[in-house]
Amino acid sequence: MDISFLMRWRVRLGYPVAAVFFFLARPTARSIAAGAIVGVVGLLIRAAAAGHLRKHEGLATSGPYSHTRNPLYLGSFFLAAGLLIAGHSWLAAILVAAFFLAFYPGVMKREEGELREHYGAGYEEYAARVPLFWPALRGYRSQAADAETQTSARGMRRGFSWALYRRNREYQALVGFFAVMVLLGIIMRLRG
Repeated sequence: MDISFLMRWRVRLGYPVAAVFFFLARPTARSIAAGAIVGVVGLLIRAAAAGHLRKHEGLATSGPYSHTRNPLYLGSFFLAAGLLIAGHSWLAAILVAAFFLAFYPGVMKREEGELREHYGAGYEEYAARVPLFWPALRGYRSQAADAETQTSARGMRRGFSWALYRRNREYQALVGFFAVMVLLGIIMRLRG
């Protein structure tokens, strides 16, 4: 399947998948509480990643990017798992899992190709030492970072930045997760 198709259609097809998820959902107070815990882990991973990501300014290798090349997708995985637990429906879980498996490996592959093209040998070194998805316990540190410091060319510290979190609009994931959990609570009351 063409990867550009996956990039174009993953969001568009996500809406009907979400509608079917809500239709199939049979949430309980326990499932919502358990799902919220798992989902918050995903939100924290995504927030940490967004606070280190300087899009189009340099290759992100600090923070969560030192453990996995795709911390935003890893966070999304935990967010989705939390929502599936909260929804309390095996059929909905299978549908959403199939959606993720159909789209996200291809999306990661395409983004990886773009990063290889843009950053060349720097990305090759990084990719050779940091896993694509599941994080490594030991964090990555480039040879350049060992020789210099953890400071970027602009003199900014490579640590977490709330300004980057806001610039990358990661707060939208928080708002969306909260809205879905409220909707699942409403569904629970209506079906209870």
